[in-house]
Amino acid sequence: MMKTLFGTVLSCLALTVSFTLSAQVRQYRVNVVEEYPHDETSYTQGLFFHEGQMYESTGQNGSSTFRKVDMETGKPLRKLDFARKYFVEGSVVLDGCLYILTWTSKVAFIYDIETLEYRSTVSYPRQGWGLTTDGESLIASDGSSRLFFLDRNLNTLRSVQVRLRGKPLNYLNELEYIDGKIWANVYTTNMIAIIDPVSGNVEGVVDCSGLLPDKLKTSRTDVLNGIAYDGRTGNVYLTGKNWPRLYQVKIEEKK
Repeated sequence: MMKTLFGTVLSCLALTVSFTLSAQVRQYRVNVVEEYPHDETSYTQGLFFHEGQMYESTGQNGSSTFRKVDMETGKPLRKLDFARKYFVEGSVVLDGCLYILTWTSKVAFIYDIETLEYRSTVSYPRQGWGLTTDGESLIASDGSSRLFFLDRNLNTLRSVQVRLRGKPLNYLNELEYIDGKIWANVYTTNMIAIIDPVSGNVEGVVDCSGLLPDKLKTSRTDVLNGIAYDGRTGNVYLTGKNWPRLYQVKIEEKK
């Protein structure tokens, strides 16, 4: 009898914890405010603003680039091309330095963001996926459920495991730091996770299903990937790999 009662109590506690965790995750949808052309050759890996200017890093061996983007046309104002052996991933600026990750080459590149002049190549201990900054540390993903906080030499200061309703959330990809939270594309999905950078808990989920209309999709169209926040205007922009559109969006909570 005691064993049965104890088991019942534990089950009730588990249900209560599960309900509490679920209730804490807010559900959002996206509303399109404006749309812009996006270069369909861009296999988007990193997307960000610096001093009001949009920048983008693109992947694939043999076609990896870093671009200063004209938003009105989607075309590059300036472009860096990388050797075929490099598959470029996330990128961000911290203290005037442009950091660019590579997927499996175990190196990262550092440039001067104003001139795009090369500064150095730095050893990197894991796969490179997404990259952003909170203004103090670099924050990186590696395709797992962990986020890594790095110093300016790309040394790991700490890491945190990201959990959605208590379970590890894998395939964290492109990142953006917005109003004290980390937004992360979840690779192969139409979901963006809004993450507390201290606890790693997912506090919100943004459903981006249908953002790119079916009529604009081709055989080249790949997954949602690319979050950019313009701190000067408060605007948020989303795109995807080989998408023909870049979208300015607002999110609203689902009722």
